[in-house]
Amino acid sequence: MNVLIVGASRGLGLEFVRQYRAAGARITATARDEAALERLRAHGARALKLDVADAASVSGLAWLIDGESFDVVVINAGVYGPSTTGLETPTEADFDAVMHTNVLGPMRLLPQIAEALAPGARVAILSSKMGAIGSRASTSGWLYRASKAAVNSVMKDASLALAGKATVISFHPGWVRTDMGGSGADIDASTSIAGMRTVLASVKPADTGSFFNYDGQRLGW
Repeated sequence: MNVLIVGASRGLGLEFVRQYRAAGARITATARDEAALERLRAHGARALKLDVADAASVSGLAWLIDGESFDVVVINAGVYGPSTTGLETPTEADFDAVMHTNVLGPMRLLPQIAEALAPGARVAILSSKMGAIGSRASTSGWLYRASKAAVNSVMKDASLALAGKATVISFHPGWVRTDMGGSGADIDASTSIAGMRTVLASVKPADTGSFFNYDGQRLGW
């Protein structure tokens, strides 16, 4: 199996690398700084320097992966932004940072990877149920919520554009004990990633455009 993990410097992305490598997969993984790239190499991955918030950096990805045929692609890069509880207007800098990473990043990446997908490939975007609109009962982190609602829309459009070539889905990874999720979260990274890998191994073309919990439950959004 040939796997691409975008945003693998730590947390969920690095655990994807660790688990897929343990399963014998060939891994290409991206990170922004040399220390993170060294960690990826230590796990046996081909490490590529990439910043999804930088247009020039992303524009070179297609060349770096030319000739590849990925069975699985995971777009994991994301940031939370300001912790808010109500209608606290984000600064322009915070808005740009979150939206550029969480929404524009995948919109830049998807065209770059399209030609490097194996027939029947599975593409997953890490989203969050915080982006779901119908089930929402809290306003905390409303900038992050807006970005994840938007990236689910991006995922849906990608599923239509890549129909017949790849199954494209998004995930809520659970509330995970990572730098972003904090120490009081529900599950560890190993549990989250094992669940998402199981889903990725089992989804069919009819599932394209769907939003899944890490344990395979379908989510409304």
